[in-house]
Amino acid sequence: MATPTNTQFAVAVHVLTYLADADVPGPVSSDELAASVNASPVYVRRVLTPLRRSGIVTSTPGAHGGWVLTRPAETITLAEIWRLVQGDDPVLGLHGPNPRCPTGVGVNRALAALDRELADAVEARLGEVTVADVVRDASTVGKTGRRPR
Repeated sequence: MATPTNTQFAVAVHVLTYLADADVPGPVSSDELAASVNASPVYVRRVLTPLRRSGIVTSTPGAHGGWVLTRPAETITLAEIWRLVQGDDPVLGLHGPNPRCPTGVGVNRALAALDRELADAVEARLGEVTVADVVRDASTVGKTGRRPR
């Protein structure tokens, strides 16, 4: 199976789940989030930027600063996160065929229509799941109670 190249959605869900977890008191630094996600703090901040603009999270600079949720996890759907980080990017890996090739143009048009259907289906299903649901599901997977530092 192909490996996805855009991991922003998964990272955003991971970070929001981490922030929503009752075991995490107060603001959480980008460094701590990056350790949990296994990515750089710069990447974590880039993923969180559209979430901050939308008001889902806020950040405070400084030694005791960090990231916090601004809304209850029960009110944040995965569809909302998907729209913020995925935008209008295609779900399928569409390519730009030679515009003079009738086969390529036809295939691209067919796949673009299918891509829209898939995107609508993905968003509909993600609308049924909240960050609180992910927190609950993640806690049943064998939580150790220890956070990476």
